Amino acid sequence: MTKPAASLASLLPQLWHRPLPPPPLLPRALYSSSPLLTTHRRTPRHRLRVSPTTHLDAAAAARATRAADPVEALTATSYPAYDRLLPCRSKDDPPRIEHLVAREDEVAGDFISRSLNLPPMYVADLIKFGAVYYALVAPQPPPYAAPEHVRIFREVTEPSLLRRRASIKGKTVREAQKTFRVTDPSQRLEAGTYLRVHVHPKRFPRCYEIDWKSRVVATTDDFVVLNKPAATSVGGATDNIEESCVVFTSRALGLASPLMTTHQIDNCSEGCVVLSKTKEFCSVFHGLIREKQVKKVYLALTTEPVSPGIITHYMRPLNRAPRLVSEDHIERWHLCQMEILDCKKVPWPKPLITKVHKVDNCGWPKQEAAYECKINLMTGKTHQIRAQLAAIGAPIVGDSAYMTGAIAAMADPSINPYGRASLNYSSEEEKAAAVEAWVACHGKEPKSVIGLQASEISWDHEGEHHYYKAGAPWWRQDAVESDLV
Repeated sequence: MTKPAASLASLLPQLWHRPLPPPPLLPRALYSSSPLLTTHRRTPRHRLRVSPTTHLDAAAAARATRAADPVEALTATSYPAYDRLLPCRSKDDPPRIEHLVAREDEVAGDFISRSLNLPPMYVADLIKFGAVYYALVAPQPPPYAAPEHVRIFREVTEPSLLRRRASIKGKTVREAQKTFRVTDPSQRLEAGTYLRVHVHPKRFPRCYEIDWKSRVVATTDDFVVLNKPAATSVGGATDNIEESCVVFTSRALGLASPLMTTHQIDNCSEGCVVLSKTKEFCSVFHGLIREKQVKKVYLALTTEPVSPGIITHYMRPLNRAPRLVSEDHIERWHLCQMEILDCKKVPWPKPLITKVHKVDNCGWPKQEAAYECKINLMTGKTHQIRAQLAAIGAPIVGDSAYMTGAIAAMADPSINPYGRASLNYSSEEEKAAAVEAWVACHGKEPKSVIGLQASEISWDHEGEHHYYKAGAPWWRQDAVESDLV
């Protein structure tokens, strides 16, 4: 027997995870009525408790105690005291992703505030940051979901119920499960709408320290070339499109329309990126990249010398760090090639420089000297330079994601299942276990700067040659960066 559409409001879709006990600072009645659907699979359970003070700064909390107006005082007791997402904290809060389903027609901002006990302004900022997504229908439960949760999911996605929802007419369930960003706190939600809320978005505090105008290398009618600072994102993160190079550069230049990304470099890298002013140039530049007409030269500060010549690897086609590479061809793995144009011995960065730029020491045993390599990037795969240099025993200074693996391979070369000294495995299961052990040797993605700069970028278009170069890399500087505000 199918449930009528009105039954959505009566369901408590607290799906595919066991309910957590209410935190001490949150009223039990509010918490128990939260329409929590699921939690992010990769997020530790102990981090998923609603913590109403996690995102608060001391100043905002103090303001709540000074609220004299009765209405203001009532508001202060309804939600944790809060001003804005700014000023930006230097450290990210623990990951927290909440999954909700509206049980009746709702306004997005009000629904999220009430369900998660978050201040309305905080929710508005999350929406501005692009940290809130919606879908007309909740996604399929993960494999580890409990049977009763799967049953509830099937009830709320019952075909006869979905057919009564006007917004889903003409769509398959898969189409209705596609997510889009919520762009306005006043957006109306139909009963049954699914929401994913990134409560603690990834932050980029460096954005507020940069004199962005001084980082502009060139500007034309079609594009801007930016000397991207390290510890910033070119176009933003999944949960934060506000704190990005495109947004801050657009504001610094006073542009009426925001710039658009044409290509990426890692957050922890610095150097030349091309930002488009028009959709037309975006299309043109993407075409030039596909046709391999865009030349990129990098400077890498490595821990060991690298011989000039072409280095070839094959990269595992898995969109997850660390990126694993093999010198041997493996079917369906991506070709990675780069040419070492020059390599010269330079002093290891001074302690003052590494402190200013927050360079991770990573524990490399020999720090008497470093080596500056000039690299022609022939193929452009994510983390390619970093993974290839680490694979040949010359990881990049400060690269905590790959240096730890390189150090492990120095002690035991056979630990790398794709290295020259790899063992012979008796079964695919044994090989898979070795791969997992190798991945475990790697570290976390750097949050600040590594010794990698996109030094030069050039291309030809409509008979005109374009060539742009970044300034001196951070390791050549003798004092605090001049572009800090």
